[in-house]
Amino acid sequence: MKLLRVGEFGAERAAVLVEEGRYVDVSDVIGDVDAAFWAGGGPAALAPVVAERVAAGQVADLGSQRVGAPIARPHQILCIGLNYADHAAESGAAAPDEPVLFTKSPNTLVGPNDTVHIPRGSEKTDWEVELGIVIGARARYLQDEAAAEAVIGGYLTAHDVSERAFQIERGGQWSKGKSAETFNPAGPYLVTPEEAGDVRNLRLWLTVNGEPKQDGSTKDMIFSPTFIVHYLSQFMVLEPGDLINTGTPAGVGMGKSPQEWLAPGDVVELGVEGLGSQRQDVIAAP
Repeated sequence: MKLLRVGEFGAERAAVLVEEGRYVDVSDVIGDVDAAFWAGGGPAALAPVVAERVAAGQVADLGSQRVGAPIARPHQILCIGLNYADHAAESGAAAPDEPVLFTKSPNTLVGPNDTVHIPRGSEKTDWEVELGIVIGARARYLQDEAAAEAVIGGYLTAHDVSERAFQIERGGQWSKGKSAETFNPAGPYLVTPEEAGDVRNLRLWLTVNGEPKQDGSTKDMIFSPTFIVHYLSQFMVLEPGDLINTGTPAGVGMGKSPQEWLAPGDVVELGVEGLGSQRQDVIAAP
């Protein structure tokens, strides 16, 4: 199943994609794709509703409607840094022995085609295509990776936009270089695990103004999605609807020689195989 949210920012309606460009509205049934949705049975509870509505012809065209992030604002956005050896190398860092954890503010979450803002005072805004994990059940002290797999609600394409000077050169934690408004486009949809297939072998790609920048595969992750979820559950409680960004492959602007940075007027396109693609116009923060 592919879940999406359609409509203007703050007024999105929950829906299920039934074929390319066509969806069934389920907002009257579940309200939103939030913690209550997962607690109420999640996608499995929606399947008969969707089948009934498709049979009744209650299918709408997506057309030019805005697609929002496929999940409502999560309790937390957790991120794993340096999770691809080639990206660690281009960053001048050793591959980590344990996952490198940082956070993004939950209000960074925007739709897959919303504009990305260059923060005021920024000189080094960078791109990062990533596989995102959405937690589908409350998780604490998970026993093993099999238990971790059972609490994953789905996967999505994520763009972990970063401001490297804020992140690295200004001291303190990474989060202030990760948490500017619009810094986490997500979607276009959330794909449930049975439809996502083998998430350890998905292509990730990103271009800027049509020029290829990143082209990698999740098979090159140092720490797998299930390892990450199990690991994080030993240190914190994961809540339904939480988003985990799992790291990016090589090709970020910081790793180029000379280094490259996003600027107003740029267009970024990116995607993860089977999870959909995104397109963002880059503008100066109003």
